[in-house]
Amino acid sequence: MPRSDFVKDLISREHEISADEYQRRMDAAVRYIVAVQEQAGLDVLTDGEWRRKSYIGVIAELAHGFELSRNPQDGRPWTIVVDRLSPKTPGFIAKEVSFTRDITSRLVKATLPSPALLGERMWDPVKSARAYPTREQFVVACVPILRREVELLAKAGANIIQIDDPHLCLFVVPEVRAQHENADRSADFAVDVVNQIVSDLPGVKFAVHLCRRAGARSRGEAQHQGGFDCILSQLNKLKVQHLTMEFTTPGAGDFAVLKKLREDLEVGLGCVDVTPGKIDSPEIIAGRIRQALRHIDARRVTLNPDCGFAPGSGAVVSIDEAYQKLCNEAAAARMLRDEFGGTGR
Repeated sequence: MPRSDFVKDLISREHEISADEYQRRMDAAVRYIVAVQEQAGLDVLTDGEWRRKSYIGVIAELAHGFELSRNPQDGRPWTIVVDRLSPKTPGFIAKEVSFTRDITSRLVKATLPSPALLGERMWDPVKSARAYPTREQFVVACVPILRREVELLAKAGANIIQIDDPHLCLFVVPEVRAQHENADRSADFAVDVVNQIVSDLPGVKFAVHLCRRAGARSRGEAQHQGGFDCILSQLNKLKVQHLTMEFTTPGAGDFAVLKKLREDLEVGLGCVDVTPGKIDSPEIIAGRIRQALRHIDARRVTLNPDCGFAPGSGAVVSIDEAYQKLCNEAAAARMLRDEFGGTGR
């Protein structure tokens, strides 16, 4: 969820107040953003990820071995591995869930970055090489850190644990595939490390978010073209129960690909455009879902925004706009439940 100016200010000035006072104020903010999602009518919600100074950088709360610096290309905060990883604060993300679980009766989702995504963003061939000579070695080292957090998230009461993996979706881009000696092998590696994190943990639903970087549209970054077909083999190997797939993103491909997914996979259809300033009506959202239901049973479908509503810590995105988008998503869900006999979610 987008951060209010209050939350941004609170985070930037954390050092000016006591830890207890910071916690009290952040708790109040999280109570608010949870209530926003409840009021919008969501069945599954999060704490907005408001406690995290960086979504990707949250790994530095879980493990020692990272350095916070600035990306020389764009000046944005850059967390980079410079030493061998060791446990730091296991349960940092699980505390997010514990708090949220105590203040809502709705289903609670927790989110984690995928190991391959951390490798893409946090390994540098110069600064990281002494600790991990190859990117792949660093990725493998992230697995036990994330696995431990997943175990603690399950104990904390997370109903759904979602691994966000925009890295895997890079392999839908022809130009990216051409940069790899064996693109399928690289994609298989990304899936394998996710499977190591999620395997053999009953009682919780696992999801993978196949992010097409919808947030890039408000950050001026390159958009990634290409349908999901070329990573279908990898998607069907994921040991998860749910995939969230973006479909409002230009170039995301056709809904017909849904017919080729394993029949036991739920699909969270990205049907709400998260582009700032663009608000889809309930009718438009429902129309997208109807197109998808030509290819997949309604009982396997959930409605999702295409991506998160906050494309970066510095982005200016209206909370009220995000609220309206969620209200429209919930309204579309009600329409579709009536239409399909209560089978969709």
